[in-house]
Amino acid sequence: MDGLLDRKLCDQPSKLAAKQKAELAAIVEAGPDLEETGLVRWRRVDLTAVIEERFGVVYNKRSVSRLLHELIFANISARPHHPAQNAAVLKDFKKTSYAP
Repeated sequence: MDGLLDRKLCDQPSKLAAKQKAELAAIVEAGPDLEETGLVRWRRVDLTAVIEERFGVVYNKRSVSRLLHELIFANISARPHHPAQNAAVLKDFKKTSYAP
């Protein structure tokens, strides 16, 4: 059953130090400044640029995903809705349960 064993990843040290990871976690937690960056939310490509600018370390997008996962950040996005959606019509349309 050797083929079913997890292979060990290379023991390459992280490009960012623990202090830098903590600073990155604070940046992600705070979110982007709309006036300064023009961004509403962080994307991996934006964080790649921030990491390179702040710490002088080049990451690719996949590595940024792995780094965010290591820092316990999850990819959560809101459920999409149509821009012309009317909330009052939706409320009337939703089924209600009538308890006896």
